[in-house]
Amino acid sequence: VGKQTGGSKRCAQRLIMTPSGSLLTPDPAVPGNLWPVIPAQAPSRMLSLLFQLEQSQWLSAKEIQAQQSRQLGALLRHAWSTSSFYRRRLEEAGLSLDAIRTPDDWRKIPLLTREDWQNAGIEIYSNATPPEHGNMSQLFTSGSTGKPVMVVTTGLTQLLWNAFTARDHLWHRRDFRTKLAAIRFVSGDACDPPDGRIGQSWGPATAGITRTGPSATLHIKAGIDQQIPWLVKQDPEYLITYPSNVLALARKCEQRGIKLPSLREVRTFGEILEPHTREAVRRAFGVKTVDMYSSQEVGYIALQCPDHEHYHVQSENVLVEVLREDGTPCEVGEIGRIAVTALHNFATPIIRYRIGDFAEVGPPCPCGRGLPVLNRVVGRQRNMLVLPNGDLRWPSIEVETVTKGVDEIPPIQQFQVIQRSLEEIEAMIVSPRELTDRERELIIGWFEVSFGWSFRVKFTYVDHIPLSPTGKFEDFKSDVAIK
Repeated sequence: VGKQTGGSKRCAQRLIMTPSGSLLTPDPAVPGNLWPVIPAQAPSRMLSLLFQLEQSQWLSAKEIQAQQSRQLGALLRHAWSTSSFYRRRLEEAGLSLDAIRTPDDWRKIPLLTREDWQNAGIEIYSNATPPEHGNMSQLFTSGSTGKPVMVVTTGLTQLLWNAFTARDHLWHRRDFRTKLAAIRFVSGDACDPPDGRIGQSWGPATAGITRTGPSATLHIKAGIDQQIPWLVKQDPEYLITYPSNVLALARKCEQRGIKLPSLREVRTFGEILEPHTREAVRRAFGVKTVDMYSSQEVGYIALQCPDHEHYHVQSENVLVEVLREDGTPCEVGEIGRIAVTALHNFATPIIRYRIGDFAEVGPPCPCGRGLPVLNRVVGRQRNMLVLPNGDLRWPSIEVETVTKGVDEIPPIQQFQVIQRSLEEIEAMIVSPRELTDRERELIIGWFEVSFGWSFRVKFTYVDHIPLSPTGKFEDFKSDVAIK
């Protein structure tokens, strides 16, 4: 499929075909209806979204900006009328809704920092989320800064998450008939090592719109020496995991001469993907790595281009600004701070949120898509935990897991975990007060379960935790050399 010329016929033709060239046929919802299929309500909504996304990616940059402007206006009016935090914020900046009409006007809205979010409390959330946006749920995230906040999401934001997941599959022409393996953090114990969990499909993003092969999921708390035999047994065509984890996997497999014969592609998320990780994967497994840039706060931010290693901003989901220190927008080739606005979360309006990452602005893509380009993203990085027995683990530092069901845990404003030796880890904490003995015991117990080892834990209280010399935040660091 080329540019927009040719129009909806070419867009529709692309949409109904799977990467393998067969029809993308939804499950029938009407008895006796086998062809053409009448899908159920949920798959119909997903297919409608995918059809629109197939068209919108080929719009010009100017046309995309015009559509975003319409959605931003609706979001801003909602935030003004239902969030006391945003109404006060705009009034204090001397802004009214009628005064925000151009990009220059938009940049007069103060940037939202994580400290602003933490200090706002319940006032930042909408007090009248439209019921048509679906059921609301809560999640906790520390993002790229180690500073935890709570996000209220809706059924609409989940639908959009699934739609962009499906777009990523279609962009990279994955064969839905094959097996997808994931090594990642999963709530609960259903995916615990050594067996993990086997699913009948690839999950909610494809449910009802096409049949897929099975999936296999292993909790990231499994050590590398547990992950390798699991992967060999599963022999998947696609693997999704964290960049630092797949780097450790690739190095170990190359050292031991272990191959994954069916593997076609590695997918990464959650951290910065460095060029040496792509090369390590190519060397060990002979496949490419496809990265995505997302966050729990706002969902998908950018997906890797199907034809290049740079990223396309998902402008139908977010507005991304890459800004200089003085707040003006960066030009092509410049690196600046990312400010992101979630276009569709009417439960937690997230407007001009300084997410903690940096990015380099890219030129328009030769692929013809009008979606903005980020050459690269710079943000959170993570080392691997080294156990005394030599095994390597990807340390999952999940604030929600630490604090779930524990009212006594203080409001931890920022944290960082450092492995000082094979026996000791240090917890760096920014908090208004020190932890009690019971709170420390709870966190030590969580470390033991999460890391799979009983380390000595040292608690250190600091006023702030600085970025690394390269401008990245590391929520986990290790001073222990990997052999």
